[in-house]
Amino acid sequence: MSTRPETTRVESTRTAPVTVRVPAKVNVQLAVGAARPDGFHGLANVFLAVSLFDEVTATPADALTVTCEGPDADKVPLDRTNLAARAAEILAARHGLAPDVHLHIAKNIPVAGGMAGGSADGAAALLACDTLWGLNTPREELLDICAELGSDVPFSLVGGAALGTGRGEVLTPVPAGSFHWVFAVADGGLSTPAVFREFDRLTAGTEVPEPQASPALLAALASGDPEALAATLANDLQPSALSLRPSLRATLDAGLAAGALAALVSGSGPTTAFLVADEEAALKAAAALEASGTCRATRVATSPAPGATALPS
Repeated sequence: MSTRPETTRVESTRTAPVTVRVPAKVNVQLAVGAARPDGFHGLANVFLAVSLFDEVTATPADALTVTCEGPDADKVPLDRTNLAARAAEILAARHGLAPDVHLHIAKNIPVAGGMAGGSADGAAALLACDTLWGLNTPREELLDICAELGSDVPFSLVGGAALGTGRGEVLTPVPAGSFHWVFAVADGGLSTPAVFREFDRLTAGTEVPEPQASPALLAALASGDPEALAATLANDLQPSALSLRPSLRATLDAGLAAGALAALVSGSGPTTAFLVADEEAALKAAAALEASGTCRATRVATSPAPGATALPS
């Protein structure tokens, strides 16, 4: 068995905890192609990071452990299936280290809600461990590890606004103005693989076009005009999410009745996203949605938001 050649290096780096803040995302466009031979779907995925954050704190430890607090923390796996734990393992392996770290997740992004909460935690843990261990891993290698972890993880590291192609992991930054959002949190989650399987069922026997980003949407995103963006929002997974969770239709209708400019299922759902004109409209829509009884909670946010960022210690 080989020894750990970098042990001295790890012991000589910082011992103070490192906390990384990482945003949720909303897909302002999610164009989905037919299933590929590898089981994934080609995507044209316009990501927008929003000001709803998880924080992951990495602390030196004798072994890899994960803890979690916050809304729905009991639904977050604390074993090595957690993407935060996987990020620590992969990063450590690439540098010949043992992943001796305690990762604590302060959870505020809805769990299994279509806002990339698990992916965000993976990206945050990766940056936190890299900083804690003093590795200075090149950005491109960090993004490569992110892509290994999952399709949404690279964007969680980058933040802002970007077009994701391939299975969503190949990112091209795009300009974005400032927008206001309300998110309605549903009871329970939706499995992303199940939603994609439902997409395949609903589109069986039809020709699924190659996914392409909408020029009108990209122009509206760059303009900062909420009405223009509202007219172009699109999610090819929305019919699948509504098929699996028909009650989401009532939530979408309630948000529109409350004055939202547009409503859509966020990613694979079941969180629903509402684009509004300004902060006042956001607070009004959030209150109306909570009063409607069609959701468990609401969150108000703005976009774009920065990607994974180490906080001052």
